[in-house]
Amino acid sequence: MIILLGPPGAGKGTQAARLTAARGMVQLSTGDMLRAAVKSGSALGVQAKAVMDAGALMPDEVVSGLIAEQLDVGADHPGFILDGYPRTLGQAQALDAMLVAKRLNLDHVIELAVDEDLLVDRVTGRFTCATCGEGYHDRHKQPKVAGTCDVCGGHEFKRRPDDNAETVRARMAEYRAKTAPILPYYDERQLVTRVDGMASMDDVAAAIDAVLDK
Repeated sequence: MIILLGPPGAGKGTQAARLTAARGMVQLSTGDMLRAAVKSGSALGVQAKAVMDAGALMPDEVVSGLIAEQLDVGADHPGFILDGYPRTLGQAQALDAMLVAKRLNLDHVIELAVDEDLLVDRVTGRFTCATCGEGYHDRHKQPKVAGTCDVCGGHEFKRRPDDNAETVRARMAEYRAKTAPILPYYDERQLVTRVDGMASMDDVAAAIDAVLDK
């Protein structure tokens, strides 16, 4: 099991998807799980929906409960990637207890380290094909034919409304505030490896592979 840490836009989702395809690992994204739980109408989903509807922060026990459920469902897979969890010291401690109970090990905590100014440029410039979701960037990856998706040939593109400089910097500040107590917690156990999240996707992938293949 590995934990991928890094602020929104650091590339965690991209790298998790690559690990899922290349190694058969299971990505556990708390955001995806919360949406799925709410849609399913499970007991945890009902509790999560009530919290979300109230605009409150999701309690640690709800998020940890979702993770525990998915660890049981994916017990036969070769490994897990935790994306978006743990976010607090309390969640990190709950994860430790969960892993002991399920006889699982946490092998690596990989932080995708980023430069805030460069990250703002990366996030504010990105856009996707509205049809197939293929990702592009104003400066780094334009469609080969202007206005036409390389993958599906679609002509409509979209941007996330929260991909603006003010929001990105607020996310960075929130990440630093929430992650500050988590990294030392894992550093003490010599589990943390920092990877240059501003490198190319292939270079980041190679660095992660080097960590996992040690």
